[in-house]
Parts: sequence; C-alpha cells; structure tokens
Amino acid sequence: MEIVLWSLATALIVIGVVGTVMPALPGAALVFGGMLLGAWIDRLERVGALTLTVLGALTVLAWIVDYASGVLGARKAGASRQAIAGGVAGTLLGVFTGLWGLLFMPLVGAAIGQYLAIRDFARAAHVGMWTWIGMMLGAVVKIAITFAMIGVFVAALVF
Repeated sequence: MEIVLWSLATALIVIGVVGTVMPALPGAALVFGGMLLGAWIDRLERVGALTLTVLGALTVLAWIVDYASGVLGARKAGASRQAIAGGVAGTLLGVFTGLWGLLFMPLVGAAIGQYLAIRDFARAAHVGMWTWIGMMLGAVVKIAITFAMIGVFVAALVF
C-alpha cells in the first residue's frame, strides 16, 4: 500500500510541475498536495511541520505570482479593463490551442481588448506585449518557486 501512496504522491508532484506552465492546472497546489501526502506517508518523521509550513508559504507565493504577474505587466503599460479581460480570455483560449496558444494568446487577447477600448493599434500592441512579458516573467518565477519546493522536500527527505 505504501508503494501505491508514494506513486500517487509522485504523480501529484509531476502533474503539478506540468501545471506550473498550464494555466488550467493549479501547479504549485498539486505539488504541495503530493508533498503533503509524502509527509503523511512518512508519518511526518523526515518532513515535519516546519518544512510543510515553508512549502505551504511557497505555494501561496507561487499562487500570488501567478495571478499578479500578468496584471502588473498590463498595469505597467497602462492597460484598460478590456485589455486585462482580453488577456484572461486569451489565456483561457490558449489552453485549448497548444503550446503556441499558451505562449501567445494572452498577448493577442490583451492587445485586442486594448484596441477595442481605445482604437489605437500601436498602443494596443504595447499593452499586449507588456501583459505578455509580465505573464512570462511570472511563469519563470512560478517554475523557480516550484523547483525550490521540490528541493526543500527532497532535502528534508534525504537529510
């Protein structure tokens, strides 16, 4: 039974890592769930409450970065509400259009939203680009946080 539980914990962590780049999956939360299951399997002997608290804090930080990054990029460019809504819609549509859609649909959505708000193509392109830059930087930070979580968990298990 322990092998099945460890397999489940590992699967949650792997799916969570994939989820750090897929907007439809709560990546860091799945990674944390796998680690929490792993700690429970081990009866909190090697991965204790302090480690789980640190992992939980990193999970919350990853969630904040995920939601704030695109908005901060859009705000830096002076995006309208329509641009932010377009960026969100582009992100959601990107989930269904593969890797290129995931990478570029937020940019397209934000640019279209901004264009509909102000009818200025150059300004819309600027807002779309900054929204995209914010989201890509956020994704890089979120991936780094996720791998830091894995490092903390493995260190607690091994040492």
